[in-house]
Amino acid sequence: MRAGLAVLALADSRFPGGGHVHSGGVEEAAARGLITGVADLREFLHGRLRAAGALQAVFAAAAAHAAARRVPSGYWRELDVELDARTPSPAQREASRAQGKGMIRAGRAAWPSPVLAELVAASPRPHHPIVLGVLAATAGAGPQEAALIAGYLAVSGPSSAGVRLHGMDPFAVNAVVADMGDDLDRIAAEAAATAGLDPADLPAPGAPALDLLAESHDRHHREEVRLFAS
Repeated sequence: MRAGLAVLALADSRFPGGGHVHSGGVEEAAARGLITGVADLREFLHGRLRAAGALQAVFAAAAAHAAARRVPSGYWRELDVELDARTPSPAQREASRAQGKGMIRAGRAAWPSPVLAELVAASPRPHHPIVLGVLAATAGAGPQEAALIAGYLAVSGPSSAGVRLHGMDPFAVNAVVADMGDDLDRIAAEAAATAGLDPADLPAPGAPALDLLAESHDRHHREEVRLFAS
């Protein structure tokens, strides 16, 4: 029951980790006319889940697996560096670290643990999926549950951004996310299956288009007012 509450809380959009200020590329895609309605958003979210979502699930699962086993402190730095290496866009790396920092603040209050302190000591601004995995494990959740949360967050926030940016029908957008359940379950299971690998051997799913959108958004965000930080 304790882990069940943690899974719900970590996936909740009200969790005070700062995720609400990031659109996951939706704002830039919308500004370029690539997302004009629910059908476009559906395609974008499916692609995002299979790329960024899958990568975040892999590292959240690995972090949860490691946290439950109290790995040597050097592991956390190595895991963080490997996620850096799989995130070509500096803007995406910064967005991930900013959300990780926000999640640490909220996580320290809800699920304080020596493992979280070891992670921060090894990497003061760790990536968001790694913090998520440590918090999930601290609360009693396993790697697959941590991966499920990471995958869900990779599409739930961007789906909300679509509603806020375009005034899309929130019921239709929610149905799009609900329809992604099978893909989300599969990605979480695949991530959990690799959780015990050496960090250098973890999978590296990705999508260059998301990296390009993130870099473009970062440039425009410096030149004009944008609703989202990424």
